[in-house]
Amino acid sequence: MITKDSIETAYSFLHQKQRIYAHSTLDWQKDDIEVAIALYADDMSRELYTTISGGKPDSRSLCQRHLPQPP
Repeated sequence: MITKDSIETAYSFLHQKQRIYAHSTLDWQKDDIEVAIALYADDMSRELYTTISGGKPDSRSLCQRHLPQPP
């Protein structure tokens, strides 16, 4: 069971990152934000992810696209 606090924490984290991303002019900063959000979503419980995504398909493995791949 997810709590109101866990939903508020997730929204706060995502909102903060979105605001910084929207105003950033630094590519490295945007890359860091994308990785942070992907890792956060990967660690999120399925129930919380479903709640805040509005039931959209699970794409929590996004960090695989953002992390450096071994040579």
